Amino acid sequence: MLLGLALVAGCSAKVETGTAKPVGGDNPPVAKFTTAPADGATDAPVNVPVQVAVAEGTIDQVAVTNPEGKAIEGKLADDKKSWASTEPLGYGKTYAYAGRATGTDGRPVDLKGGFTTLNPAAQVRATLFPGDNQTMGVAVPIKVEFDADVADRATVEKALTVTNSAGIKGSWAWLGAREVHYRPEKYWPANTQIHVEAKLYGVPYGGGAYGRADVTSDFTIGRNQVVKIDTPSHQLVVQRDGQTVATYPASFGKDEDPALATPNGTFVVMQKFDTWSFDNPQYGYTNVVKKWSVRFSNHGEFIHENNDNAGNIGKVNSSHGCANLLEADAKAYYDSALVGDPVEVTGSITTLPAQFDWYDWQIPWAQWQTMSAL
Repeated sequence: MLLGLALVAGCSAKVETGTAKPVGGDNPPVAKFTTAPADGATDAPVNVPVQVAVAEGTIDQVAVTNPEGKAIEGKLADDKKSWASTEPLGYGKTYAYAGRATGTDGRPVDLKGGFTTLNPAAQVRATLFPGDNQTMGVAVPIKVEFDADVADRATVEKALTVTNSAGIKGSWAWLGAREVHYRPEKYWPANTQIHVEAKLYGVPYGGGAYGRADVTSDFTIGRNQVVKIDTPSHQLVVQRDGQTVATYPASFGKDEDPALATPNGTFVVMQKFDTWSFDNPQYGYTNVVKKWSVRFSNHGEFIHENNDNAGNIGKVNSSHGCANLLEADAKAYYDSALVGDPVEVTGSITTLPAQFDWYDWQIPWAQWQTMSAL
């Protein structure tokens, strides 16, 4: 009898121990968070999305907050296994992780931690030309200019993209430590839509400097208009789509003086002015105001009105390098011109080195391509 009681007591003790065992036992929850940047990271990039992922579970909630306590924008994947930020981070800021996930074992796990972003030694500003909604001539270069020297040109160039409705391919060329241009092999097709994107925020420029902001532009190429100047002809010819639409008598730079002759080359209309004051003390004149002035080289060449030189226009090349037209012709040409139109000069005794803006089309295509950093 006592043995029987002992056996019953033993069975009762074994059952009690089993019912006291907690759900899940002593094993840790199976769900596990991973983050990029990792918890405690410093010098984290600002232009790479923050990633939060969970293994063996799904995310219930997640937030990445800035120093002001505001959660940055992000998107949870449809399967609830990952989350990614959708806005850039700020330089030199500390961000905090918070969240919760439920594992396949039904048990919760919390996300905690944080990271700090890089703090640049300098932030470099970039500007983009042409700007939005402009209509430009077929020779217009795309220009990105920086307010400090760029050491890591290859990395910066990789952040620059050009797309266009004509599917034309071009190439970037560095014209200095602070300036990179893009053009195709031949002129842009008329009526092309062009989109330029310079995703420079967070891009390392070298030497501890980083891009300050992204810049973009959407602009249009207008009609195909080309000015052709054969200096011995004393005529300025305007062509559209290869057909001559105007021929104006002109006087170009003095043929016998290399310093004053209108130089050979393919130039680009850069600016237009109703009036412009010309100054060249070396040749004895200052504040000579002329109408309908169209600049096509930073060397000093314009197409402009000069009725004071009417006796030579169409007969003798007597200017200091500009293309002189009669006033009515200058106004007619001025009204037809777009910034970006090519001006092709031949027949001169002078050819300038490729150094005066905009000299993009004076550089042969094969050489232009070698000026890319990639």
